[in-house]
Amino acid sequence: MESKSPRDIASLDANFKPATVDGRAVVWRDALAGGPFALEGLPLRAPGGPLRRLPVGEPFARFPAYGLAGHAAGACVRFRTASPWIAVRATLGPGCDMNHMPRAGSIGLDLYRGAGRAASHVGTVQPNPGEGVVERMPHVRPEGDAGGETWQVNLPLYGGIDALQIGLAPGFDPAPPPPHRLGRIVFYGSSITQGGCASRPGNAYTTMVCRALDAEQVNLGFSGCARGEPEMARLIASLEGVAAFVLDYDHNAPTPGHLAATHEPFFRIVREARPDWPILVLSRPNVWFDDAAEIAERRRIVRATVRHARARGDRRVAFLDGARLFGRENRDDCAVDRIHPNDLGFRRMADAVLAALRRLGVA
Repeated sequence: MESKSPRDIASLDANFKPATVDGRAVVWRDALAGGPFALEGLPLRAPGGPLRRLPVGEPFARFPAYGLAGHAAGACVRFRTASPWIAVRATLGPGCDMNHMPRAGSIGLDLYRGAGRAASHVGTVQPNPGEGVVERMPHVRPEGDAGGETWQVNLPLYGGIDALQIGLAPGFDPAPPPPHRLGRIVFYGSSITQGGCASRPGNAYTTMVCRALDAEQVNLGFSGCARGEPEMARLIASLEGVAAFVLDYDHNAPTPGHLAATHEPFFRIVREARPDWPILVLSRPNVWFDDAAEIAERRRIVRATVRHARARGDRRVAFLDGARLFGRENRDDCAVDRIHPNDLGFRRMADAVLAALRRLGVA
């Protein structure tokens, strides 16, 4: 039997048959199949399994956060290409379409060109109501623009992804992205950590921080469900290649008593397993002070964790007061609903967290 030559690959694999998006020819490639595409931010995902931020099964199945583990907050796909245009086709999994957060942020994706501080936003994939498969072309190279750049597709903050394909112009292949300058930055916390209510994934404060540091993000923010369970602390401590850990679940501790009972034990589990990690500890991010007495009590509890650690000789831990994250000028403009930051609020959070991490030697 006559064998097919490599030039006939389109007859062997339908994915290599050029399609069209917005009138431009593209060849679709599976961005979750590995190879030149690097799927990042999901180190706890089972090999070849669904995109989940927590392992499947016990003990995590008992925790409220488990139901949000299928949201792809912090995850991204990176690659290099000189293609003059880039298309994205995503099959959306379960997600949250909320009345206080743009759909482009909750279940949308966005595309960045370049790496580290040089990265810039070039397009957003904005699903319409009821749209289960979105197909968009978020980037077309301007006339005379050079190619061969690194690209990053940020996945939804409050939605899942069942399939993801990247479409490139015919004749342009993807290549592996360059390594990050730093290791992973791990975040554990509340809905604010998960990214509520950024207008698009790249504007979550955690993503801003990792973009500035050129680091992989591991986002373990769980809306309303980060309760400081010791099993979660041990899971975080099991991660490898970590450049820093940001601990911020004050907002999800139901009472100051719960926070007092869990916060320092959580920290100590991580610290005893990882004595060299820089750890930044945040108190509750507050734009307004509707309950000043409780905010002060929570701040005292969180700060005590850091004070006790430093008394034991720990010099790789720092405290950041959540009430100081949003500055003084136009502070009222920083949140959507008196709790969740908008893009301005996240920008100010990112700047404060970056400065604190740099003081800890993360740069």
